[in-house]
Amino acid sequence: MEYFLLCVLLGFIFYHWNKIKNFRSEETYKNYLATEEFKRTLAFGIYQRFCKENEEKSYSSIFLKNNPLEFEHFIADIFKHKYGRSTFVTKSSGDFGVDIEHGVGEEKVLGQVKCYKDDVSYEPIALLHSNMVKQNVSQGYVVTTSNFTENARSYAQGLQIDLITGTDLVEMWLNYTNPLSESIKIQSVHNQTTNKIDTPI
Repeated sequence: MEYFLLCVLLGFIFYHWNKIKNFRSEETYKNYLATEEFKRTLAFGIYQRFCKENEEKSYSSIFLKNNPLEFEHFIADIFKHKYGRSTFVTKSSGDFGVDIEHGVGEEKVLGQVKCYKDDVSYEPIALLHSNMVKQNVSQGYVVTTSNFTENARSYAQGLQIDLITGTDLVEMWLNYTNPLSESIKIQSVHNQTTNKIDTPI
């Protein structure tokens, strides 16, 4: 009887030890994913994956390399959880500054994507806003692999346009298959000057 109780006690202790160990490993993993360094590195990697090449380059077979047009579909797939599952990627030319549409009618959201290495200025925001006014849409977003200039942030104030930086994009990508991404709040105006991604050499 004592042997049986000892086995049960040891099993109970092992179970809780293993549970605590797994919890700590998971927390460490989550904390690592949440670091700015990790998100900024991934943001630069997304830029490199989708950027337009000025000359033909060869890459290792381990790398993913897509063209800028595929970037729009990449974004649409991720953002359907935040802005609506009904998404439409506009044609590559003559889109008048709207790359993605979510939903229809009053619930419609317009999006514009920029696979940039430099910070985005106010012009794409102005162009998107003009489309929002024209289509009577109350919400939009501009997403980039980099960041936004201070002029862009000032211009976006009060326009109901989310400015989504490269690190915001990474966070949404890491969570896009999880309903958690629906609750990710994007600040349309906030100071992220420290998040600037350096221009590659």
